[in-house]
Amino acid sequence: MLWVGFRGDSLTWTGPGGEPTWYSTWPTLRRGFCPRCGTHLVSVADNSDMIMVTGFSLTDQRGIEPVGHSYSGDAVPWMSIALAPDPTHR
Repeated sequence: MLWVGFRGDSLTWTGPGGEPTWYSTWPTLRRGFCPRCGTHLVSVADNSDMIMVTGFSLTDQRGIEPVGHSYSGDAVPWMSIALAPDPTHR
């Protein structure tokens, strides 16, 4: 799953379904789904300024090269993961 983080106050819902339908899927986490087809689109933690959007739900995917990979230490030995430089560490 590719997640892209945005400040919640800078995100605008423009798709035909409008804002996602929200469900609490964990005590401190809400997930948003397309109200028309049920596709998982976003995730936001309580008290977070960031909203995580599934990368493949974005129309424009330019500039979203991966900078991190969860559980890469648990990957099979033959799997190599190349990441873009982390823009927060300049």
